[in-house]
Amino acid sequence: MDNAAGLERQGSSSAKRSAQTWSVSKPQVESSGGIVAAQNEEAATVGATVLAKGGNAMDAAVATALALSVVEPWLSGLGGGGFLLHADNNGTVEALDFNLRAPEKVDIADYPLQGGAGGDWFNWPSVHEDRNLIGPLSICVPGAVAGLSEALQRHGTLSWADALAPAIALAERGMRIDWFAELALAIDTPGLSSQSSAASLFLDSSRRVVDPDDPACRLLPMPAKAAMLRRLAEHGARDFYEGQVAASLLKNLNDSGSKMTARDLAEYRPVWQTAAQSSYRDRMVHTIPGLSGGPSLVQALADLAGQDLAAASSAEAAAAYARAIRQAYESRLREMGHAAGKGDCTSHLSVIDGQGNMVSLTNTLLSRFGSKVVAADLDLLLNNGMMWFDPRPDQPNSICGGAKPLANMSPVITTRDGKPDIAVGAAGGRQIFPAILQLLSAVIDRDMSLEDAVHSPRIDASTPTILVNRLATTDTATAISSMYPVQITEDSLHPVQFAIPSMVQAGRDGAPNAGAVHPNSPWAAAVAEK
Repeated sequence: MDNAAGLERQGSSSAKRSAQTWSVSKPQVESSGGIVAAQNEEAATVGATVLAKGGNAMDAAVATALALSVVEPWLSGLGGGGFLLHADNNGTVEALDFNLRAPEKVDIADYPLQGGAGGDWFNWPSVHEDRNLIGPLSICVPGAVAGLSEALQRHGTLSWADALAPAIALAERGMRIDWFAELALAIDTPGLSSQSSAASLFLDSSRRVVDPDDPACRLLPMPAKAAMLRRLAEHGARDFYEGQVAASLLKNLNDSGSKMTARDLAEYRPVWQTAAQSSYRDRMVHTIPGLSGGPSLVQALADLAGQDLAAASSAEAAAAYARAIRQAYESRLREMGHAAGKGDCTSHLSVIDGQGNMVSLTNTLLSRFGSKVVAADLDLLLNNGMMWFDPRPDQPNSICGGAKPLANMSPVITTRDGKPDIAVGAAGGRQIFPAILQLLSAVIDRDMSLEDAVHSPRIDASTPTILVNRLATTDTATAISSMYPVQITEDSLHPVQFAIPSMVQAGRDGAPNAGAVHPNSPWAAAVAEK
C-alpha cells in the first residue's frame, strides 16, 4: 500500500481459524492550493510538482498524463487516445476530443464473426483470432500526443519540452517493476507472449535493473521511448504524425500487418468542442458530447432528478441507480455510434490548481496493454481501439474506415454558482459512467465528502446482471433483485468490478480543496502541491 492508504484487519488468530474482515482506506487530501488525483502516485507527484512551481491545472494534467505513459503503460499512453474537459475559474468549460480513429483502409471483412460472446468489455460476437482485440488489426490511429500538445498550447503555461521532461527522465530511469506491475504482467503474459515486440520489452527479465531506492524492486529502462520523447520535445508533437517518429511508427506497424497509413497519421487532428451540459440539482454537469459516456451519464442523471435521494436509504438509492443506468445502457448500445443519430483498461486524472481552474482527463489504451503490440523502435505500446466497434455489420457502431468508435470514457466537471466545483472521471470500461453517476449523487444528493463517496460501496449496472459490492447494506441486493438479476461480488483488485475513480473538489466558504481516489487501487493517490 502507498503512504496515503490504511489497511486494518479485524479478528484474531486462534487455534480455530476465525473470520477476518479487511478494511482498506485512503483519506482524502486537502489543500489551500492545487491537487492532482491520479491512478499512480509517482505520476501525480509529477503534476503536483508542476503546480508548486507555478504551473496551472492544464500544465499539471499534461505532465501527469505523460508521466503515466511511462510508469503505468498498461493503462494509458501515447499510443492511445482520450477526452478532457477544462474549466477556468470563471466557469467556462471546454471539451477536447483526442480519441482514436479507425484507419481508413480498415475492412469489416477482416473481422469475421465466429459466434459466442466476445468483445472484452462488450457482449458482441467474438471475432476470428480476436483480431479486434489483439494484434496489428486491432490498432486505431492514436490521438494522445496531438491531444496533450493541443491542450497545453491552448490552456497551459509550460512549453511542450518542459512538460515532457519528467516523462523523459522516468523513461531513462525505467518503469518500476514492483508487485503490482508484476501482477499486471502476469495477468497478460499470454497476450504479451503472442506479440514478439511486447514480449521483448515487458517479459524479458534481462532488461531489468536493480532499483537503487528499493532493492526488492526492479526497473525497466525504456531507452527507445526516452529517445522518442526527446525527439518530440525537440521537434514538436506533429513529428509523431508527420516526421521521423511517424516514419518509425509506420514501419513497425506495417511490418506487423497493420493497415495504418501515412495519411491516417498526417490527417489526425484533435477537436475542441463546446462541452455538453445539463443541470442536476444545484449543479451544472459538463460532459463530453457525442461518442463518449457523457450522453448516457446525462440521461441517467435526468432519470434521477425527480427522486428524493437525500431521503432515500442506501438500498433505495442503489435501486434507483440500477434503474437509471440500465435504461441508459439499453439506449446506448442500441442507438449510439458513429453511424447513429445522423441529424476501456484506462487511466483518469483530475486536477485543481490554486486559482480554481480544473481539468478532468481520461486517456486509454482500452484493454490492459492495449493491442499487446509494441512499436519496437519507439518502445511504444499501441491501443486496441477496434474493440470499441461493433463487429456486426449494419449496426450504429459497426467497423468503418476512418470512423470514431463509441467510447466509454466520461470525464466530468460540475460547476456551482458559475464556478468549477467537482472534476471526476474513472477507468473501467463500461463501468465508468455508472461509477461517476453514483459518486456525483453521493456528493450532491447525500452531502458526502469525497472521501466518504469513494469509500461507499457501489453497484455496477452496465450489464443485465447487476453487480453489488459485498460491503453494501444487506437490503441492497434485495431492493435491486425485484427488478434485475443480482450478483454479490468483491470490490477486487482484479478483475475491476466497480471502476477506478479519481476526483477533486473546490473548497467553498473558506474550506480547502479536496482530492480523493479509489481506495482499492494500490498506487492511486491524490497529491497536493507543496
